[in-house]
Amino acid sequence: MTASAETYRPLADRMRPRSLAEFAGQPHILGPGKPLRRAIEEGNLHSMVLWGPPGTGKTTLAKLLAEQTNAEFLTLSAVLAGVKDIRNAVDAARRIRTLESRLTVLFIDEAHRFNKAQQDAFLPYVEDGTVIFIGATTENPSFELNSALLSRARTYVLKRLEPDALGRIIENALNDREHGLGYLDLEVTESLRDKLAQAADGDARRALNLLEIAADLAEERDGRLVIPDAVLN
Repeated sequence: MTASAETYRPLADRMRPRSLAEFAGQPHILGPGKPLRRAIEEGNLHSMVLWGPPGTGKTTLAKLLAEQTNAEFLTLSAVLAGVKDIRNAVDAARRIRTLESRLTVLFIDEAHRFNKAQQDAFLPYVEDGTVIFIGATTENPSFELNSALLSRARTYVLKRLEPDALGRIIENALNDREHGLGYLDLEVTESLRDKLAQAADGDARRALNLLEIAADLAEERDGRLVIPDAVLN
């Protein structure tokens, strides 16, 4: 199958969980009865900081929470956004609340890169509920975010994914014909699946990127596409 530059989406993006049931890992905050799972299931929006390594599901969880509550999802990168961008997002949130009676989740990627002026710019709108702030960070928020913002947000710690969770993610991608690689009917040995999970080092995005590269190197054998174990050697 070929794809144009306009339509191509990496496997990791196509396989992003679309419901809590599809999410793998983080049982300490998403297991039955755990606080973040309850918040998502009950549609209980609140400002939060999601702290954890890359590829552990921070962006996905923010999107799921917004979808579960029918809230608008706006995203800004702390690396690229300035105070003007924050104000534009706040204005959009006000319009949505006035015209549609819906809340807005303002997702800040790499929140630890926001300086004090940027944090101060949206703090009043977190306080009055104009936006629900969800920040994603790989750094300890206690050292990187100001105390006023942290006092208005709950912090959830995400951990590197265990090999069994990564194995489920790889399996889902191999079987999903609509979004994943199921249409290829790839033959992948259990040994190679284990190697992919280990090489990913707890990062779901890396696991799917490695799987996509391995699929590109598959060989045809007896009418089937086979990913040889040597791919990861």
